[in-house]
Amino acid sequence: MEMDLTKDDLMALDVEKERADREKTVVSVVPNPESHAITLNGFGGSPRHSAPSTANHSNHYMDDASAARLHRANVNQASRQPQPSPIHTKAAPDQLHLQSSLQSLRKSSTSSDEDSSDDLAMEKMPRPLQPPAATMPTGLCYDVRMRYHCELDPPKQRLDFHPEDPRRIYAIYKELCLAGLLDDPMSTRPIVSRPLLRINARNATQAEICLVHDTKHFQFVERTKDMTEESLVHLERQYDSIYFNRLTYASALLSAGGAIDTCRAVAGRQLKNAIAVIRPPGHHAECNRPMGFCIFDNVSISAKVCQMDFPETCRKILILDWDVHHGNGIQQSFYQDPNVLYISIHVHEDGNFYPSGPYGDHLHCGAGPGLGKNINIPWPTKGMGDADYLFAFQNVVLPVAYNFNPDFVIIAAGFDAAAGDQLGGCFVSPAGYAHMTSMLMPLAHGKIVACLEGGYNLRSISKSALAVTRTLMGEPPDRLAETSPTASGIATVQKVAAYQSRFWPCLYPKDMDQGFKALKRKTVGQADSANYDQAIPLIVLFHDPPEVMGTPDPATKRFELQNTWLADGLKHYVDWAARQGFGVIDVNIPKHLTDEETELQDDRTSHMSEPEELAVYLWENYIDNHDATKIFLIGVGTAHQGIMHLVNNREGIFQRVHGIVNFIADEPLVPVSDQNLYYLSKWYKANSCNFVSQSHLVWVLPPGQKKPSKRFGTLVASPAKGLNDMLVKHQGEVQAFILGKLGGSSMAEAARRGSAAS
Repeated sequence: MEMDLTKDDLMALDVEKERADREKTVVSVVPNPESHAITLNGFGGSPRHSAPSTANHSNHYMDDASAARLHRANVNQASRQPQPSPIHTKAAPDQLHLQSSLQSLRKSSTSSDEDSSDDLAMEKMPRPLQPPAATMPTGLCYDVRMRYHCELDPPKQRLDFHPEDPRRIYAIYKELCLAGLLDDPMSTRPIVSRPLLRINARNATQAEICLVHDTKHFQFVERTKDMTEESLVHLERQYDSIYFNRLTYASALLSAGGAIDTCRAVAGRQLKNAIAVIRPPGHHAECNRPMGFCIFDNVSISAKVCQMDFPETCRKILILDWDVHHGNGIQQSFYQDPNVLYISIHVHEDGNFYPSGPYGDHLHCGAGPGLGKNINIPWPTKGMGDADYLFAFQNVVLPVAYNFNPDFVIIAAGFDAAAGDQLGGCFVSPAGYAHMTSMLMPLAHGKIVACLEGGYNLRSISKSALAVTRTLMGEPPDRLAETSPTASGIATVQKVAAYQSRFWPCLYPKDMDQGFKALKRKTVGQADSANYDQAIPLIVLFHDPPEVMGTPDPATKRFELQNTWLADGLKHYVDWAARQGFGVIDVNIPKHLTDEETELQDDRTSHMSEPEELAVYLWENYIDNHDATKIFLIGVGTAHQGIMHLVNNREGIFQRVHGIVNFIADEPLVPVSDQNLYYLSKWYKANSCNFVSQSHLVWVLPPGQKKPSKRFGTLVASPAKGLNDMLVKHQGEVQAFILGKLGGSSMAEAARRGSAAS
C-alpha cells in the first residue's frame, strides 16, 4: 500500500510516535565504539579513531520525563532535515496503526486559512537541537578497577597505609549511594528524582596520553605490567612519592580515559555537568616522569582532547586547582598556552611544601603567548579555612574567570585542604567546597567537570565530594560557619592581585576610600617615562611642590605672574635618568588640599599622612607588581616621610630597593624602626644617602654622643640653604651614588661617571 504524506502528516506521525514511545523509552548510556563520548539517545560526540574499550558495560536508565524530553529533541532535530514531498513508501505491518491514526486525524480536524498560516510559521521557527541544560542529568564516572593500583606489600598496621589509598574512591562512591544520589543496590531509598548518570570508564589511548606526556614516559609506565614485584619495589625508591604494581598501568589508563569521556560528555552537552571519581590522581605528573602519587596527568590530557574534538565550542578552558598541593604537572602542560587559564590555590610555605621549589609562587605567570594565563595563589602557611578560599575566589578567581570567559571549566578537585586531612593541615569544610563549586557554575553555560585529585582522610574526602556533587545537581550549598579571612590570607590574595593586575585589568587598581581618590587626582600624574614597568632600573621621586621664585615689580613692589617662575631642581635628575635609560616615576605631594578634599581626608579611617598613603598606593600598583630590576627612592622635603613609611612597614622592600636618597632642610628626620627586622637599620645605613641642612637639629647632639644614630641612615651635612639649592649642589653625588649601586664600582669611579653624565 502506498500513501502520499505531506509535511503536516509527518508532523502528526511524529506526535503519535512520541506518544507511543513514552511508555517504553530507555536511554542507554554506553560508549560509542566510534567515539570517546557516551551516547545519549542519539546525542553522541563526533566520531574519533580510538582503541575499542574492554570494559564491561551495563545499561542505566533515566526517568520517563527526562527520556521523553531527550527523545522529543531528537525528533525535532530529525524533522529539520529536508525531505522530498510527496513521499511514496510501502507500509510495513507495524505502520498500519500509525497510518490509521493519521487518517482519523485528517477526518476529525477542520482546517482554516489562519490555521494553515500558523502551521507554516511554526515550520519556519528554529527548533532546539538539544534539551535545556537544566533538564539534563549530572554525570558520575567511577570504576572499581581503578582500585587495583595499590601497594605491593601493605603494612600490617592500619595507620601505616599509604595515603593514596584505593579505598578513597570507594568511600566517595559509597557516600553518594547512601545519600540516594544514584541508582545502585547499596543506595538508600528513595533515590532522588533525577539520579546521577553513570559514565563508564575506558582505557585512554597512547595517542591521547602523549598529548601531554612523551612516548618514553608512556612506555615506562606500560612496562610496569610485566615487571617482577622485586623490580617494582626497587623502582619505587627511584621516584618521588610513587608506588607501582602490575595493575598500575591498567588503573592509570582507566583514570585518564574516565576523565576524558567525562569531560567530552559535558563539553559536547550530553550532560549538564559531572564528577569523575578517579584514581590514581594526576596533577603532579609531568611530561616525562610520574611523581606525587600521580601517573598520568588526567586533567591536562582531558583538556587537550576536548580542545581537539570541540575546536569551536571548547576553545578556552579554565582549570581551577584547589588541591592543597600545587599542580606542577598542569602548570607545565599549559604554561605557554593562551587558551587555557590555570589557577591554583595551594599551600606554598615559601617553596618548602610539596612539590617544593619556587615553581608554585605568585611570580610564575606563564610564558610567551601564555603570559598571564597562569595564576598561583600560594598560602604562606597551613591552617587556611573557608573564608580564606572564598576571599581568594571573590578577589582573584572570579574576576579573572569572568574576564577570561571560558567555554569549559575543569576543577582539579583535590580534597586534601579539607578539615581532618593530616597532609594538608587546612580547614576547608564541605560547605566551603560547595560554595566554590557554586561560584564556578555560572561560567561556560554550566559546563563544568570536577576530577578527583588528592584527599587522604576517607571521611573528609567523602563528605566533601558529596557536597560538591549535590551542588552540581542543583542543591544550594550549606551555610558557612566561618566568614572572616585570616590576615595572612588577605595579604596573600592582595599580593597576587597586585602582581596579576598587569595582565588582568579587572584586578587593578586597588579600592581606595573617597578621600584618597581625591588626593590621587591631585598628586598622581603620568610617569615621566613610558618604560617604568620594564625590567630596567627605576627611579621614584617623592617631592614637595617646586619653589616659586621671582623679582618684585619695581613700581608696585609686588610679584607679578610674568616675573615669577618655578624652581624645579629635580628636572635635571629626571633628564639624567632618561638619558641613562632608566624608568622614572615623578610624584608631586601637595602641601594643601581644598576644603572638600580636606573634609574627606578627615573622615578616613587610616591614620597615615598623605605622603605615606600615596607611597603605599604607588608601591602596590605601579612599582611592586612590575619588573623593575633595581629601584631607587628619592625623597625631597616632607614627602620623604612616604619613603620611610614604606621602609618601616612593607615587608621585603629591601629585596627590591637598592638605594634611598633624601633631602631634608628643616623637616623632621624620620628614622627606621627595627621592630620588624633587627637588621633593618644596618641595611638602611649601608644603602642610604641623606643630605641634611647644616642648621638641622639632628646635628645638635646630646652630651656624650659623638654622631647621630645609625637609624637615620648615612647623613651628609649640606651647606646649601633651601631644598632647591641642595638639589642643585648635590646632583653629582646622587648620580654617583646610584651608578655605584648599579655597577658595583668604587665611589671615586662612580663620582667620575656621575660628573661626566651630568
